[in-house]
Amino acid sequence: MNMKVQDVMTTEVASVHAGTPFRDIAEVLITHAVGAVPVVDGDGRVLGVVSEADLLRKEEFREQYYHEGYRPPLRARLRARLGQEGGARTKAAGGTAADLMTSPAVTVTAGTTTVAAARLMDEHGVKRLPVVDAEGRLRGIVSRHDLLKTFVRADREIEREVRVEILGRSLWADTSKVGVHVHQGVVTLTGEMDRHSAARVAVRMTRRVSGVVDVVDELRWKEDDTPTWSGG
Repeated sequence: MNMKVQDVMTTEVASVHAGTPFRDIAEVLITHAVGAVPVVDGDGRVLGVVSEADLLRKEEFREQYYHEGYRPPLRARLRARLGQEGGARTKAAGGTAADLMTSPAVTVTAGTTTVAAARLMDEHGVKRLPVVDAEGRLRGIVSRHDLLKTFVRADREIEREVRVEILGRSLWADTSKVGVHVHQGVVTLTGEMDRHSAARVAVRMTRRVSGVVDVVDELRWKEDDTPTWSGG
C-alpha cells in the first residue's frame, strides 16, 4: 500500500571515493547540481556522505588558512561560543572526502517505505539518503524531492488502489455498497457497511495509501459494534 523507496529513488548517482580531493568533490556537486554525494569504497559500499555544508567549513574558518583577519560568519562564531567548534575546524582542515564526510551515513534500502524514509530525513536533519543493498553497496539515492512524488499520483490511480486493494482484498467485510470518489488526492468514502468497526478500518487503511492527502468519512453502518466508554 505504501510506496517504497524503489518506486521514487534515482538510480543514476554521482559518488566520490575516500581519497577524492576537495576541489574534485566541489566540481562533482556543481556538475550534477546536487547538495551532497555518497562516499564509497572500492566495492561500492557507502562509507559516508559529503555535502556542500562540509565543504563550506573552509569559508567559515578561512582566517585559519589565509590569516587575513577575516571575521567568520555568525554561525561559526556561535558554534565557537557553544564549544562546538572543534569538529567543524577539523573538517575545515580536511583535504579529501574521507576528512570531510559525515560517517557513518544514514542509509535506507530499496524496500524501505517512503514514510519511513521521510521520518529518517526529519530525524537526522538531512535532505537525501543513499539507498544500499544488503551488503551496503550503493544502489541509488532518494531525496525530499523524490518523496514528493508520492503526493502527485493521479486521482484515478488512488481510486483504483482503494477500490481493489483496500475494499476488494484487505477487508473481511461486505463493501459492495461503499462508494469512492477522489479529487486532488482527497478521498471521499460514502455508502453503508454492516459494522462501525469495519468502516473505521476502511478509513484508516485508506489514509495509508500513497498519494492520499486526506480522507472524508461519510460512511454509515448498520451495527455500532465499537466499544462505548463508560467514564468514571
